Amino acid sequence: MNNSKRTATCGELTAKNINQTVTLNGWIHRCRNHGGLLFFDLRDRYGITQIVIDESQELTRLAGEIKMEYCVAAVGTVRARPAGMINKNIPTGEIEIALTSLEILNTAPPLPFMVDGEEDTSETIRLKHRYLDLRSEAMKNRLKLRHEAAWSVRRFLTEQGFWEIETPTFIKSTPEGARDYLVPSRTNPGKFYALPQSPQLYKQILMAGGTDRYYQIARCYRDEDARGDRQPEFTQIDLEMSFADREDILALLEEMMSRAFREVLGQELTRPFPRLSWRQAMDSYGTDKPDLRCPLQFADFSPFAAKADFGVFKAALESGGVIKAMVVKNAAEHFSRKKISELEEEAKKKGAKGLAWFKLTSDGLDGGIGKFFNEQAPAIREELGAAPGDIILLMADQWLTAVEALGAVRSKISRNLELAKPGEFQFCWIIDFPLFEPNPETGGWAPVHHMFSMPQKQYHNTMEENPAAVIGDLYDLVLNGNELGSGSVRIHNPELQSRVFDIVGFPREEAQRRFGFLLEALRYGAPPHAGFAVGFDRLVMLMSGAQSLREVIAFPKNTQGISPLDGSPSQVDAAQLEELRLKSTAEDDRNGAHPAENPFVPKQN
Repeated sequence: MNNSKRTATCGELTAKNINQTVTLNGWIHRCRNHGGLLFFDLRDRYGITQIVIDESQELTRLAGEIKMEYCVAAVGTVRARPAGMINKNIPTGEIEIALTSLEILNTAPPLPFMVDGEEDTSETIRLKHRYLDLRSEAMKNRLKLRHEAAWSVRRFLTEQGFWEIETPTFIKSTPEGARDYLVPSRTNPGKFYALPQSPQLYKQILMAGGTDRYYQIARCYRDEDARGDRQPEFTQIDLEMSFADREDILALLEEMMSRAFREVLGQELTRPFPRLSWRQAMDSYGTDKPDLRCPLQFADFSPFAAKADFGVFKAALESGGVIKAMVVKNAAEHFSRKKISELEEEAKKKGAKGLAWFKLTSDGLDGGIGKFFNEQAPAIREELGAAPGDIILLMADQWLTAVEALGAVRSKISRNLELAKPGEFQFCWIIDFPLFEPNPETGGWAPVHHMFSMPQKQYHNTMEENPAAVIGDLYDLVLNGNELGSGSVRIHNPELQSRVFDIVGFPREEAQRRFGFLLEALRYGAPPHAGFAVGFDRLVMLMSGAQSLREVIAFPKNTQGISPLDGSPSQVDAAQLEELRLKSTAEDDRNGAHPAENPFVPKQN
């Protein structure tokens, strides 16, 4: 019998276990010496238990050798803590272990940072020593929540008749909006696999194959420039349904989210989730991912501008622009001229020329451009629901610039005034997106989501005439100002798919080369189908209250796409490149040669 093998965890012992002899395994969390009476806290994934050394000289000597994060086996008897030493904050707070033997299973050098310490450790150090960071209470709780959310989703979708099916990790390179990560094939020199940006094509083929309902908690890869809220490899809850429309998908996702929040957080979500068309969201909030916890909305100020002698606003209206207003309740005193200037700078980042404003008082309008509208003050107050003590911020420009700029101002005010309550969850659907958007690089059109999204039926016969007017069967799920996921009804007709390729300027020959296997599958009686993908990392981040995706991923990359833990990406041996018939241009680049777009090029035979 191995005396060091644990018989209980550090989080399960209570007063019911008094007088039992137990063996605990874990890490030394803290040590304390109270006048000859030694205490140490032993920690594992399940909790913390207090260990006491009463009188044994040998145990006292051995305890003197242990240090923080030593891994040990502790054997002892469970006993009640003295009344004045009960800790009601932990499940094991009523008991302690009177130590009878102690075995050091492994030692640890001086720590680069304290696990669960209060010091401000840099993220780089935490990621480099992730094995220590993972022992912290915060990381343990976030990974536990991640597991529970995934398990809730798996159970729910299985109950709904979905099958979990893995799709390939090595696939054909296809354009999906970001660069592919490429993997050279040793057995097929000069040819490459791509890592999937999503399982999009394969889940559609599963529908053509009669699977009917598919899901996968899928790993995806996108070679994008470094951004704080993105990871080069990420996880999504991916699903697809045959013979389904938008309503089927939205109902399924609402129930899935409601169940996950109920089971994992004990929170009931308000249903149905609000729905906004893309146009409504932009017109009211200046973004297609509005944070509905913030009550600020936009109003049309154009009728008042048309009656006033304020040249800037009149010029904007004459050029086909709009005047948007946003009332910030009871905040006039908060906004000094300096703070308003800061808001104006935020608006200029979105292309605005400036930011107009005035404050409401019991006597009328004060400050900014108030003098031009004082005669209309009563009507403005009634129409905009404003009152003394409020400030009204105004933006005049072409519609998209005006709403996006005022949307940036809204976001900054929400942060500054803490208008969005932490711990509150506000979902909404954004529907009726344009199917196409201008492509500034080509002067043509680009898909808003991807090229496989169905145009709404009323546009099927006319979409080439005015692509800008075409509305797609697209839908996004937004949570607290974050796009949580997106989906669409898919094109299942190969001819309609080819017409969409034509509109976005994707040659049919190229489409056949890249997507021929999907187009061929659609020809063989593929059913109507629709799907969705939820960003799982972002969902867990929001559920846990974390501030970064890196806080909910066990082994993340940093903002430069580098892993401080293992040093990847790294150089590889020349022999490995030789075997793949590749050569690296990195040395040439360092010597001043023009860098290649791809750091690896096929080696000439």
